Amino acid sequence: MYERILVPTDGSDVAESAVDHALDLAEKYDAEVHALYVVDIDSVNFSLGTEQVDRLKQGRFDEMGELKEQADEATGVVAHRGADRGVDVVEHVSGGRPHKVIADYAENHGVDLIVMGSHGRAGVRRALLGSVTERTLRSTHVPVLVVDYLDEN
Repeated sequence: MYERILVPTDGSDVAESAVDHALDLAEKYDAEVHALYVVDIDSVNFSLGTEQVDRLKQGRFDEMGELKEQADEATGVVAHRGADRGVDVVEHVSGGRPHKVIADYAENHGVDLIVMGSHGRAGVRRALLGSVTERTLRSTHVPVLVVDYLDEN
């Protein structure tokens, strides 16, 4: 049923909540997992100089040590946990608007399922905040499994 499962991650607890679900499904269906880290160029435009933003837009992440380290750590967690379960994991880093990058990646790589974490907000907060998960749901025809993250605090 599933050959390629995409799990977008930024290394946060919310994103990590989806990893086990993606890996469980990959084990069951002998699927490959794609761990995708997206650098949100819109959110970093305010804190970086023009030269750094240009590097991001060109995908030259290797030239930005701290960012590359964060991306490698986030996708590396998925790869390590996949290896422990015998699941092949492809790691990828890209820059752009997260929901658009996720939808495009899924389409361009033959992804059968996207597995994402969500804060599980409701009502006005949900409408005002507009999550990456919600935008992804509206941007793709690939099925999306949304895993609720419940903060224990």
